[in-house]
Amino acid sequence: MSEYSNTANPVRLPIVLLVDDEPMSLQVLRRTLDEEFTVLTADNVADAEKVLSEIPVQVVVSDQRMPDMSGTDFLTHVRTQWPDVIRIIISAYTDPVDLIKGINEAGIYSFVPKPWQPEHLILTLKNATRLFALQKENELLNLELKVTAPQLDSQLQHKRRVLKERHHFDNIACAPDSPMKGICAQVARVAPYDISVLVTGESGTGKELITRALHYTSHRADKPFVKENCGAMPVQLLESELFGHTRGAFTGANTDRVGILEKADGGTVFLDEIGDTSLEFQVKLLRFLQEGELRPLGSNRRRKVNVRVISATNRNLEAEVRAGRFREDLYYRLATVPIHLPPLREREMDIPVIANRILQSIMISYGKPVEGFTDEAMECISAYRWPGNVRELENEVRRMLVMADDPVLGADLLSPKVLKNVNSDEDEDMPVSLEIGSLKDRVEVLEARILKETLIRNKWNKSKAALELGLSRVGLRAKLERYGLEQHKLGNE
Repeated sequence: MSEYSNTANPVRLPIVLLVDDEPMSLQVLRRTLDEEFTVLTADNVADAEKVLSEIPVQVVVSDQRMPDMSGTDFLTHVRTQWPDVIRIIISAYTDPVDLIKGINEAGIYSFVPKPWQPEHLILTLKNATRLFALQKENELLNLELKVTAPQLDSQLQHKRRVLKERHHFDNIACAPDSPMKGICAQVARVAPYDISVLVTGESGTGKELITRALHYTSHRADKPFVKENCGAMPVQLLESELFGHTRGAFTGANTDRVGILEKADGGTVFLDEIGDTSLEFQVKLLRFLQEGELRPLGSNRRRKVNVRVISATNRNLEAEVRAGRFREDLYYRLATVPIHLPPLREREMDIPVIANRILQSIMISYGKPVEGFTDEAMECISAYRWPGNVRELENEVRRMLVMADDPVLGADLLSPKVLKNVNSDEDEDMPVSLEIGSLKDRVEVLEARILKETLIRNKWNKSKAALELGLSRVGLRAKLERYGLEQHKLGNE
């Protein structure tokens, strides 16, 4: 049984087909996606194929476990009959065999794990429909332009120049007195030499940014840069991704596959989250680094590969070595030059620079220009510790821009977690923590923070703040005077 949804506007919205034998799952998915897409549903493979043959579907989202056919088998058939359709699997199961089969045979664009998050699912489908549109546009352009080899070479050279300029150390956002200046200078000195670099630091500190700058300022800049995230990936799948495999090497390996180490020959391979790999994989990686040769899974032939390996991790690898979870010999192979990136809370001077750079970028992406941040907003942003580092800061700026109605982004647009952690300079005479001082002191600190957060969120409108806090205007004004908050800003009465 197939079902249509959002038929009021079937042409303008991207068309997505959902395939699942559970009606409740289809209903929840359709309700989640209905505003962004024209949603078609099918609770069996036969109905899904009928829809595909009659309607120009752009994306198929299939459950993995269905009674008449598995999701990967169904999408393998879709790839044969309707190769342009973007294929996505939703599954609560992460069997490596299914993953490999999905990649090799079904040409899966993305795996969405259950339980899925609405925001992540919608973003994945938007990217998939965008990819479909770009593929179609590319086909039309190729037909119209009949691009010649010299033109392609010129375009390729232009793209390389753009990448080199974009990923240069000078483009890394930081203040003049930032510790990142010294780190960039150190990495720039290392870049021309084929030497292993290990980049460490918390998640979101910019490890990939530094790695790309290292590649695009090296003599390998005109060769491929390939990234592989090693975190939480099954050993067999990770080996297949890096070293490749031959047909029949394991269940689901129906064709030969070239690994990324071979694809990146002459260039740079970035192994992210190297600290999460197994000891079994570490042995094979060490052998490759020592010999410069790889052997695809299932093959007896070795192949010479010339790549520069740069690795990164948010773990303390020296501690992992002492605990026996990471090979010492591999550590010294990878960490010829160790580079540590400090978290954002240790380089507060960079926060305004990075926030403004992020804002300039997303204004262009969203087509929504603003003048910038208010002084109060930047004060709050700079005072927050940003445990998620630059990635968390980027999400916060995106949220502010999307929610903004005024030409300047005010502090009232900040999320509660940022406002709750703001301590003004006027609070310095109070205990800096709720864990020290007398009960009276701690209550006063908490009360002052709540007052300031509420005022900022209400744009310093005292009437609204008093109403929210259950205070009279006279009572609120007395508390503001007591904590020195009156001098901050006299907002609308």
